Amino acid sequence: MRVAGKSILITGGTGFLGTHVAKQLVHAGARVFPVGRRDYDLRRRGETDRMLRELRPDAVIHLAAVVGGIGANKASPGRFFYENAIMGVELLEACRIANVAKVVIAGTVCAYPKLTPVPFREDDLWNGYPEETNAPYGIAKKMLLVQAQAYRDEYGTNAICLFPVNLYGPGDNFDAETSHVIPGMIRKFVEASKTAEPAVVLWGDGSPTREFLYVVDAARAFYLALENYDGADPVNLGSGEEISIRELAKQVQDAVGFTGRIEWDTSRPNGQPRRRLETSRAQDRFGFRAEVTFRHGLNETVAWYREHMGLADAS
Repeated sequence: MRVAGKSILITGGTGFLGTHVAKQLVHAGARVFPVGRRDYDLRRRGETDRMLRELRPDAVIHLAAVVGGIGANKASPGRFFYENAIMGVELLEACRIANVAKVVIAGTVCAYPKLTPVPFREDDLWNGYPEETNAPYGIAKKMLLVQAQAYRDEYGTNAICLFPVNLYGPGDNFDAETSHVIPGMIRKFVEASKTAEPAVVLWGDGSPTREFLYVVDAARAFYLALENYDGADPVNLGSGEEISIRELAKQVQDAVGFTGRIEWDTSRPNGQPRRRLETSRAQDRFGFRAEVTFRHGLNETVAWYREHMGLADAS
């Protein structure tokens, strides 16, 4: 599908990733409808049907999700499962009935089994149960892969599923309770610097590893997949680089300029032991490779937060 001149609906289009995907598509000549929960409540099927009836998109990119870090997942496992599952299941069914030409679904690295061999390969998605703290969210998103493949087989629905790693970048969620690890750390270090705190306390022991993808790179991947990929197989999106949480903390500390200590609260959970994706399928199927270095992306994210602290804290 060439997007120039096409109408593209982005659920979650007013959110972190959605705003960057919208920019990519507008630049490519598409007519973009970025919608958020204030526009349509996708937990209600009638709202979903109304959205498609009013906007009549050629394609839908489904980014709407209830997300958060370890704390948020532990606090609301039922809500994270139900809302993510119901939004995706009803949206794909509504798109089938409305004859939407293509649907791009955002999965999550949290769908992978807890002890997946590193690097995570797409064929490993079903080889075990996800890490317990985010299993409800991960399984809800993985259900959509099953639905997309089943609908392709029975109805010919062109629905593809992309599985990005943890994203970061300008416009991220910096809320103290629901943010992911990078924005959460940035906020802690910036606030500690402002108040001259002697130490910043972080969860776990710092030993787990993670992979991160800069949000602008991720947005480009969704655009490339929309234009160039029509397959049933899930596709990982990542940078291919792995970093420990301990090393990440040091890099955030340096980027912010915090001069105090880092202390680890080992009574708090670590989460999944390791995460790094095997990313060659994205390169082979639709030509995506991450371009932004982690250091550059981190500096850009810190700079954005400092410039928009009031807005980010209120989000």
